[in-house]
Amino acid sequence: MLTEDEKRFYQRDLTRKGNYSLNQAAKKAGVKNFDKFHNSGYKGLYNGETADDIAKRKGLRYREDILDNMGSEELAANLFRITQTESKLKKDNIFTEKEANKTHYNIGKNIREVIAKNGGTMPEDLPTPKKSLKQLEKENKKTLK
Repeated sequence: MLTEDEKRFYQRDLTRKGNYSLNQAAKKAGVKNFDKFHNSGYKGLYNGETADDIAKRKGLRYREDILDNMGSEELAANLFRITQTESKLKKDNIFTEKEANKTHYNIGKNIREVIAKNGGTMPEDLPTPKKSLKQLEKENKKTLK
């Protein structure tokens, strides 16, 4: 059985690759402002919060990656948002930035509704891990030396 940190590393790797693939699909859909595009998805999933809002709520330093500071359950919700948005952009032949942003928002909102229907914890209410994945990587490198 995987530890929570092992799950986090695995899911973070998947979200990193997923975001790369999502960005390719978004670019084909006409997205130029990727910050706005990604914030559309976060706003849907996090009840109106942007990436900056999430970072502030988590108490992160400037430019610290929010995805590196999520537990496995929160990463899984974001991975689902990422994969479903990419799929819909491609399947529905979306070709405007406005429609791509709207799609990303709606997918995030739909995932939020599924979490609520299943009695799950809203992503913004999930605990922030004590250590970021970057901190854990540094500690692991020191241990290996």
